Amino acid sequence: MAYFQPVAPGQKVRAVPGAGLDVPIWLLGSSLYSAELAARMGLPFAFASHFAPDHLLAALDAYRRDFEPSDRLQAPHAMAAINVVAAESDEEARRLFTSVQQQFINVRRGVPGRLQDPADIDTSVWTPEDRAAVSHVLHYAVVGSPSTVRTGLGRFLQLTAVDELMVTAHVFDHEARKRSFAILSGVRATMTAA
Repeated sequence: MAYFQPVAPGQKVRAVPGAGLDVPIWLLGSSLYSAELAARMGLPFAFASHFAPDHLLAALDAYRRDFEPSDRLQAPHAMAAINVVAAESDEEARRLFTSVQQQFINVRRGVPGRLQDPADIDTSVWTPEDRAAVSHVLHYAVVGSPSTVRTGLGRFLQLTAVDELMVTAHVFDHEARKRSFAILSGVRATMTAA
């Protein structure tokens, strides 16, 4: 839906995205400062734990502890981001996940670029330092079959007690990415029905 502002004769009409709508404002952050700011402003808070895991729990605690009600929100409302790659088997999901792992290794090495096809990734050349760095930055990831994803998401939700999840899935193949989200959708349905 676009809202068109009135314009003077001869001026070009331009759409203003979101104009006239009550768009919810969230604060997305990856630090304690962002959590404290969201709490002070009485805004919903989302934490970027899908690539910045270090302060997730401390930030959620600070946000909930220091939350000040506002006209927009009366009680804290938190979201956390998590990487999820789902496939028919744990092995296939781990293979698909190598794309995002390689992407972070490349960034760490100073050679960022496009997401790579898992078929072109040789994990045997990853150094122990590469593996440790990727394991750290992608700490909050659930990768596997439907049952593995259900278990992993259950643990993450129990750990964080967030109200919502933001899910990211860096999967090279578009059809595999769509399948990953379809599996995740099925897992979500079984979790909410329980």
